[in-house]
Amino acid sequence: MTQWRMIERGVADILGEGTLWSARDNAVYWVDILAPALNRLSLGDGRVQRWAMPEPLGWIAERERGGFIGGFKSGFADISLDPLVITPFGDPEPHYPGNRMNDGKADAQGHVWCGTMDMEEERVRGALYRLAPDRTWTQVDSDYRVPNGPAFSPCGRWLYHSDTARQQMFRFTRTADGATDRQPFIRFTDEDGYPDGMTVDADGHIWVAHWAGSRISRFTPDGVLDRSIALPARQVTNICFAGPDLDRMFVSSAAEGLDDATPYDGGFFEVDCGVRGLPTHLYAG
Repeated sequence: MTQWRMIERGVADILGEGTLWSARDNAVYWVDILAPALNRLSLGDGRVQRWAMPEPLGWIAERERGGFIGGFKSGFADISLDPLVITPFGDPEPHYPGNRMNDGKADAQGHVWCGTMDMEEERVRGALYRLAPDRTWTQVDSDYRVPNGPAFSPCGRWLYHSDTARQQMFRFTRTADGATDRQPFIRFTDEDGYPDGMTVDADGHIWVAHWAGSRISRFTPDGVLDRSIALPARQVTNICFAGPDLDRMFVSSAAEGLDDATPYDGGFFEVDCGVRGLPTHLYAG
């Protein structure tokens, strides 16, 4: 039995990423980093809307006070929709004009964790940042080529993050000041592809998207493969749980670099995974 369906819409994503469930809007958001654009799927009527962005947008997070915060190539910005208003407020890497933000997520304490990377994916000059509610940022880790994740364990003890280009997932110990003690956690093989975006379900298991692996996989909290679900897109990029009961899973993908892209490459999918997710955290700033 097929465990997925592709959401019908008029455009494929060049680089779909940053899936986000909004209970406030009863909608799933995700970005197309390279279009660049922001997408919204309304779960009420199935309508998909798409907003053109002025520059590459790696992620968005909901704000407690309404609206969103986004990670653009040029740094952090507040985002309001209907009408679209973008208000920049800070750039953690003005010394790297060729870098952009890639993936980010809010934690239970109202911070945003996000990675940066070289747009050309050639230089190892990416980093992991934590943006506090007072809008100051701290560099938590460095020397990434393509950072992806992050995700957080339900107990609050662990932070998961990846360097996709190195096929390596890491686990950090969370602390009051951020995270420390980065340890290798899950290693992908060439057959696996590359670890891309991830999320954690209500059981504490980690779901990971396989770039160049045509699937998503669920790993136990100890890093043991539990199961995989095959998808028709080759470059699977990000995952979120959605719906009032957090029992609907949505998965993004990319057509970037594929000369022989099929209608599925760059598609957006709903996947029947049989488990529930965790609520979306909001940025407190």
